[in-house]
Amino acid sequence: MLLEEKPGAGGRIAAMALKNAVPDGATVAMLPIAIPVLAPMTFKDVQYDAVHDFAPISQVASYRFAFAVPADHPAKSFPDYVAWLQAHPTQAFYATPAAGGLPHFLGVLTSRAVGIDMTMVAYKGFGPMSIDLVGGTVPAGISVTSDLIELHRAGRLRILATSGVSREPQLPDVATFVEQGYPAVQASGWVGVFAPAKTPRLVIDQWSAALMAALRSPQTRQKLIEFGLDPTGTTPEEFAAIVAGDIARWAPIIKASGFRAD
Repeated sequence: MLLEEKPGAGGRIAAMALKNAVPDGATVAMLPIAIPVLAPMTFKDVQYDAVHDFAPISQVASYRFAFAVPADHPAKSFPDYVAWLQAHPTQAFYATPAAGGLPHFLGVLTSRAVGIDMTMVAYKGFGPMSIDLVGGTVPAGISVTSDLIELHRAGRLRILATSGVSREPQLPDVATFVEQGYPAVQASGWVGVFAPAKTPRLVIDQWSAALMAALRSPQTRQKLIEFGLDPTGTTPEEFAAIVAGDIARWAPIIKASGFRAD
């Protein structure tokens, strides 16, 4: 097996390589949610359609997001933060590692849920964002939970809420948005494996079975967990439903944000 990286254009080069590959099972791609779901709704020049050009094989892993404030912020819970925002409307903005990703749109979703228009401040990666968040330059930030967890444990910032249906096992002391009275504020990212459209079903099933077997391996699962991912593994049908559901869910939120990446 040959592993080839296709960097560039935020992953869209890899997506086009997959679309144009011969659909014989020799070429598959592991893609994050941003490529099949978010990019077609934020870029004008995307020349692929995940539903028609890709054949879902399996979701490999998922991950969630966290809402954090500087360690010395007076808010101790997310409702506390909402009350603080109501008293300090000029501070209604939040940091994200980049524009156009799920942390950005989770912020839009959160703004709608609390009834306060929060402005997104995009950084060039989590590193610069974390410096300003820890230092108090920005009053809040949203990123992948695994980005924020060690800073939370070290007392350098405080995670007020996480975006899953249930609490993160690594953060049993932190309630979800749902638990804190905001049932609409849920978000999960994922990575999954796709083949080109029209790949024979027998080949799709063979890939799916191989991936499911790998994801049952304790060593594989542990390695994914170390990267801050939750091993999943799905059938092609289950993965197709996840993709379609995420497209339907995020489309109105992205449209409401007015964001365009180009």
